[in-house]
Amino acid sequence: MEIPSLIILLFAVSFSIVIFYCFYLSNKNFGLRNRIKDVMHQKAEISNFLSLFSQSLKDIDEVDNSMNTTARYIADLIEAESICIFEVHDDSLRAIGLSGAFPLIHNANQYVMTKPKYILDMLRREKFHIGEGIIGEVAAARESLMLEDATGDPRLAEFAGSAKISTMMVVPMVRDAILTGVICAVNNRRIGPFTPEQFSRLRFISSQVILAQNLVKVYSSLSEQQRLNQELEFARQLQASLLPESFPPWDQFVVHAVTRSSKEVSGDFYDFVEIDENRLLIVVADACGKGIPACMLMAMTRSFIRSIAPRFSSVEDLLDELNINLFRDTDEERFVTLACCLIDKKNDLIEYARAGHTELLTFLRGHIRKFYPDGSALGILPSEMAKFDSICFECGQDMTLLLFTDGITEAINSEGEEFGLERLQEEFKTSLLNGDSLEDTINKILKAVDDFAVDPANHIDDQTMVIIQHV
Repeated sequence: MEIPSLIILLFAVSFSIVIFYCFYLSNKNFGLRNRIKDVMHQKAEISNFLSLFSQSLKDIDEVDNSMNTTARYIADLIEAESICIFEVHDDSLRAIGLSGAFPLIHNANQYVMTKPKYILDMLRREKFHIGEGIIGEVAAARESLMLEDATGDPRLAEFAGSAKISTMMVVPMVRDAILTGVICAVNNRRIGPFTPEQFSRLRFISSQVILAQNLVKVYSSLSEQQRLNQELEFARQLQASLLPESFPPWDQFVVHAVTRSSKEVSGDFYDFVEIDENRLLIVVADACGKGIPACMLMAMTRSFIRSIAPRFSSVEDLLDELNINLFRDTDEERFVTLACCLIDKKNDLIEYARAGHTELLTFLRGHIRKFYPDGSALGILPSEMAKFDSICFECGQDMTLLLFTDGITEAINSEGEEFGLERLQEEFKTSLLNGDSLEDTINKILKAVDDFAVDPANHIDDQTMVIIQHV
């Protein structure tokens, strides 16, 4: 029987439409994934920026230097050789933050150009009138400018260091239609001109620099006590923004967590970092001390973890690199204890390592097991002396894991006795044998700690727990 040609034609057209539509959906989903990735990347940039900036405000005497810290962060973020942040003063722009040997200066000698402190002093005496010169024109027009090739640009001829300028970006800072300043980036650390991606990053981070400007103004005008209160509030907001808003769905794994502070802010934290579609890194950490210093150290540690996590090959490598960063950037008396679990849902595997932290507890078929691989606290020892071990085990169905900080086991009663690991294990085991949910299990442990403690409303240390279950 011969098939009519019209039916064949209709079938071919229908098939083509289906193929085209599938191709369209594929491209749309790819674009959506890229957009989500960009948003998460921007969120990480904001978190890193706020973390670094909050550290620069830890001392009243360092308020003036905080914008230099901001400039250095921007330079690293966009890979620029030099950055200068200008702020609007009347009808002109005044330099308030600098990173690197910024060359847009009149009458600067060679010695000055090698000293960022002297460069900033000279820039503060420079007159950058709005509407005049390349920076003033950007401020007046409120439109960003990128010069891929700045060599020989006549608008730069007036500056002593113009011969050193090969590529340049200038971005105005505008909020609620009000110009607050300008950011200027000169020369790419990479070979060649600045890229559109670097230009986009600079424009994106400019809104966060406006926030930094406002914080410095408020901070500088307050009394010492008001500054302390402002610092506490800022730290609380920073900490709240860094903790995960929800627990990630991870197929056959269920996660629940809680943290509570003994002071206004906490040195404990937990985080969930999705490495790829099959691996999730879960971290619990305890920064040395309490209050604002511990909170700032916590924020810095979290930023380091998020920046290096996507490229590590094992949790041991992650801890090695994290220790290098913290040893380099923290004081001698500051350190962090940390435990991490890498969940591989494809193979039902758990890789666990710790750095001076409490044990990992597991529950399966009515039995509790403890895991405590070796590892020193982070930030205490140089890399050649700090060693970290890890263990890897299969996580079968109904296995439950508990990560916790020592604020749980070291809660004390009126007789000076600690809550201890045995009581924690018993509460953990009893709740799971009763078939309680993960949230109920955590709540029952916290209630047991409160009932035991001498002053439940004022614990001596921060308390954090993360519970993981294979369902």
